[in-house]
Amino acid sequence: MQQEQRQKIIEAYLNEVEFASLEDMAERVDASVSTVRRDLINLEGTGRIQRTHGGARLTDPQREEFVFDKRTVVEAEAKKRIAAACAELIPGNQNLFIDSGSTVFFVAKELEGKSPHIVTNCLSVANLYASNPEIEVVVSGGVIYPRLQTMVGPLAVQAFEQLSADIAIMGGGGATSDGIMNSHLLMVEQQKAMIRSAQTIIFCMDHTKIGRQSFSFLCPWDEVDILVTNKEADKDLVRTIKKQNVNVVLA
Repeated sequence: MQQEQRQKIIEAYLNEVEFASLEDMAERVDASVSTVRRDLINLEGTGRIQRTHGGARLTDPQREEFVFDKRTVVEAEAKKRIAAACAELIPGNQNLFIDSGSTVFFVAKELEGKSPHIVTNCLSVANLYASNPEIEVVVSGGVIYPRLQTMVGPLAVQAFEQLSADIAIMGGGGATSDGIMNSHLLMVEQQKAMIRSAQTIIFCMDHTKIGRQSFSFLCPWDEVDILVTNKEADKDLVRTIKKQNVNVVLA
């Protein structure tokens, strides 16, 4: 594959996922990591991408799906109902993994009175509890992904692999009859680590995600204990999910 073709594929891929590791991009264009690193140096010179430790990101992504602040106002009332319903499921003094994502952030805002012990990859969740001396918060390492207010990469994955939790409260980019999907490969890797290291897995997703295909498959329904969504979710798909031994809570 010629250099120009590789670089077009790399840029198109980053336009889909916004941030990717060297290994992901090398696999995408069937080239070595060192070759991709040289391609990224050239692309960075155009101003359209920015290299990071172990990968690269777009400098000005256009997809609002990646912007945390904008996502918090989309379906905000539904997300608040989902958050309240999820919080009712969480006993006090639990060890929690709290994922990134706007719906999960609403859940975090409902949990303060339950004195949880939190491990999170979400900067907004960490900031939410930063001034509360009663709540212990552990923040994963990784590369800061500012538009999503999260941290990604091998350090973030390692953090969740080395710790354990009673409950993981998670978000996703889509849900079909096969399972949960997300829009970012690096987020998927750390989410998989959360699933492996938590006893109970709760996904919180508003109805616009139920029935939606997303970029990358995360997990089948047999790895999910509870799905909290709102009453507007597709009824046929909700029935299908329930048949796979998932407790579906409709807020």
